[in-house]
Amino acid sequence: METIRHYINGELRTSREDAWLDNFEPATGQVYGRIADAGRAELEDAVAAAEAAFPAWRRTPGPERGRWLYRLAELVERDLEKLAAAESRDTGKPISVARSLDIPRAAANLRFFAGAAGHFASESHLMEDGAINWTLREPHGVVGCISPWNLPLYLFTWKIAPALAAGNCVIGKPSEVTPVTACHLAELCIEAGLPQGVLNILHGRGAGIGAELVAHPKVRAISFTGGTATGAEIARSAAPMFKKLSLELGGKNPNIVFDDCDFDKALEGSLKAAFANQGQICLCGSRLLVQRGIYDRFRDAFVERARELQPGDPMEEATRQGAVVSAAHHEKVLSCIQRAREEGGEILCGGEAVQPKGRCARGWFIAPTVIEGLPRDCHTVREEIFGPVVTLAPFEDEAEALTIANEVDYGLAASLWTADISRAHRMSRELETGLVWVNTWMLRDLRVPMGGMKHSGVGREGGFEAMRFFTEAKNVCIRFEENEG
Repeated sequence: METIRHYINGELRTSREDAWLDNFEPATGQVYGRIADAGRAELEDAVAAAEAAFPAWRRTPGPERGRWLYRLAELVERDLEKLAAAESRDTGKPISVARSLDIPRAAANLRFFAGAAGHFASESHLMEDGAINWTLREPHGVVGCISPWNLPLYLFTWKIAPALAAGNCVIGKPSEVTPVTACHLAELCIEAGLPQGVLNILHGRGAGIGAELVAHPKVRAISFTGGTATGAEIARSAAPMFKKLSLELGGKNPNIVFDDCDFDKALEGSLKAAFANQGQICLCGSRLLVQRGIYDRFRDAFVERARELQPGDPMEEATRQGAVVSAAHHEKVLSCIQRAREEGGEILCGGEAVQPKGRCARGWFIAPTVIEGLPRDCHTVREEIFGPVVTLAPFEDEAEALTIANEVDYGLAASLWTADISRAHRMSRELETGLVWVNTWMLRDLRVPMGGMKHSGVGREGGFEAMRFFTEAKNVCIRFEENEG
C-alpha cells in the first residue's frame, strides 16, 4: 500500500487528524494506496511556510530560481521510467503514453520556465517631455495551483513552474484521484534541496482542502484547471476577495473535416483527437463534423478504426486504449451514452463497458464510442462528456460548419482539416475558440498562450502569459531634467 503524504516546509508529513483517502488503480478497480487528507491545520502550516520563504525567494535572482527548476527537470528525466509507471497505474492511461508524453512534457515545462525566469523582461516608455515610464513585474506572494486528474504531473508542473519562476511561493493541490506523481515530485524537491516553504503540496478532496485553499485570505492568486462547474464555484469564492484567477475549464471541441482534406491524415488525426487518453483531455475533438461529400466514406473508415481500439491493461506495452480514471467517472460516461440513446442517437460502435481478461477484469474500461444522428440542441452534442465518446454530424458548406462549431457554450479548441489555406484563415478568425489547429491536433508550443473563450475559462496559460499572470504590474514614472548644454 503506497502512502501519499503532504509536502510542507520541505518535509513529507501526514495529516494531524490522521485522515486518509483510498487511492484506486483504475485498471483493476482495487485500492492500492492511501492518501493523507489535508485539513485546516495543514493549510495554515503550508501558508505559514510559504509566507516565511517568500521574502528570500522573491529576492533570489531569476536565473538562480531557474537553476532550481532545471535541477528538478533533470531529476524528472532521470526517473522517467519510475514516474511513467506511477502515472499509468494511477490514471489508467497506457504506459506508452505516460512514457512518451506525460513525463517528458513535465520535464519540458520545468525547463521552459527555468529559462523564462532569466528572460522575463519589463517594458519601458520614454516620454518626449522628459520622463520615462518603466514597468515592474512583482510576484504576488503566496499563490495556489490546483491541477486536474487527467494529465497529473504534466499539468501540475505547467502551473507550479511559472509561479515559482516568477518569484512566488506555491501551495499546490493535485487531484485526489491521481496524486502519486505529485508526491514523487515532492521527493525530488527534497533531493534537489529546494528551499523550504517555496513549494508546498497538499492532498485531499477538491470540495475540502481545495475549497479552503481558494478561500484563504493570504493566498493571493489561484490557477485552476478542471471542470466548468467547479471553476464557477471558485470564481464565486474568490471574487469578493479580488484574487487573481486563471481558470482553464471544459471544452466541447469541434473537429471539422472538409472534403478537400488529406483523407488519411484527417482520419488519423481525428481518431487521436477523439480517443487520446480515453477522451479525457479538455482539448479532445469530441464533435466530429464532416462535409457531406465525403461523410459516408469518412464515417465508415472512422468507425472501423475506432473498433480496432480495444481497451486493455495499461501496463502492457502494446496497449493503446486504457481505463477511465474512476468508478464514478465510469458510471458518468456510461450514463451519458445511455442518454444519447434516449435523445435519438445511433451507436455506431462501442457504447458499453469492457472487461479485459486477467488482472483488469474488474477495471473501469469503456469501448471507444461513436454516435450518429443526434439533434444539434441535445445534451450529448452540447455538454462535455470527457470520455471515449465522439458524435458525428454532416455539414454542407463552410458557413454551416462555422455555425455548428460555434453554437455551444464552450470555446476551448477546434481543429480544421482542409487543403484550402484561405479557408483555414477565414475559419480560424471566425471560430469562437482559444486554440485552432489546422491539419493537426494537439501540436503544442510552450511559448504560445493556451486557454478558452465563453464557458471554457478565463485568462491564458503558457509562455510569458503565465509569467504575467503570476506577477503584478507596477508602473514607475520618473521625471528627469534634459541636459540643455
